[in-house]
Amino acid sequence: MRIASVRTRVVSAPYLRPFVISSGTSPQLVSLVVEVESADGLSGFGEASPMTAFTGDTMAGLRAAIDDHLAPALTGLDPRDLAGAHAAMDAAIRGQHLAKSALDMALHDLAGRSTGWPVHLLLGGRVRESVPTAWVVGLGTLEEMTAEAVEYAGKGFTHIKVKGGVDPALDVELVRAVRDGLPAGVELSLDANEGYDYGTAARTLRAMADAGLDLIEQPLPHWDVAGLARLRGQTGVRVMADESMQSPHDALELIRRDAVDVLNIKILKVGGLYRARQIAALAEAAGLAVKIGTMPELGIATLAAVHLAAALPHATVPADLVGPLLVDQEPLAPTAFAAATGGWVKVPTGAGLGHELG
Repeated sequence: MRIASVRTRVVSAPYLRPFVISSGTSPQLVSLVVEVESADGLSGFGEASPMTAFTGDTMAGLRAAIDDHLAPALTGLDPRDLAGAHAAMDAAIRGQHLAKSALDMALHDLAGRSTGWPVHLLLGGRVRESVPTAWVVGLGTLEEMTAEAVEYAGKGFTHIKVKGGVDPALDVELVRAVRDGLPAGVELSLDANEGYDYGTAARTLRAMADAGLDLIEQPLPHWDVAGLARLRGQTGVRVMADESMQSPHDALELIRRDAVDVLNIKILKVGGLYRARQIAALAEAAGLAVKIGTMPELGIATLAAVHLAAALPHATVPADLVGPLLVDQEPLAPTAFAAATGGWVKVPTGAGLGHELG
């Protein structure tokens, strides 16, 4: 098998309601779909969803990186040689993790379709047949966010994540209100998206622990790994890194500094399933739990996250697999997510990722 061509196209779907985080508001979920075709006519598909305020990537930049640098580097290579593909991509252009991730997904999908294997077998196997997903509540009024959290916990979601980071005092009030409305046994996390400084975080997390928070995600700026290490174990709340963890090197530094309890592995952020599996191995060796996160994304990239979460025994924090559930008429894998409203996504067993593109 040899890679013959790479094509891209933009796909979008409107959010059922605008998705708001501390860095901005998105009225629709927009993704770049990448198709890698082999010389014998088989295709694999990948996806990247650039949240520019979060990652710094733009759609135009993604397409230029793929068309001008990465596609020429991959043409003629065996799509099943993932190590060789990543070496070629890294030699062609530095960074560009989202573009590389979309191509990495497409290569996994193509390799799976060529063998008849689902992607989780390419990642080492499957330890669970269905993957639990958190429900993610975007920013809004306290009343709106609390009502949404309680509604989806009532639908069967056993982990609720609320966005915060803009107003620490309001975040504490939000945690208290949501916790009071959640059934027993439902975990609650808050994603501050780098919104606090160390002093604010220390005070706020102690109050959040008293209010019933289980997990805080990225409370400090991505560069303040020392601050994360100081916070950990002092407040009664588990600490998870997201923006601080964008490569295997970042993961190793967080582990060395004993800075976190959980690593949030986002496939797009780290450069693909190949790199994500390397990070997961580091976390497993260090005894850390992992969460498989998303930007969010549409069906192809979310399915890649499903396969990865299914293959990792230590993926014990429910994944963020809600992108296809947040939009009106998911266009890439509607069947795969049609039954996911109860907080679980069934792991596809067909060849490749399990999307519905030809």
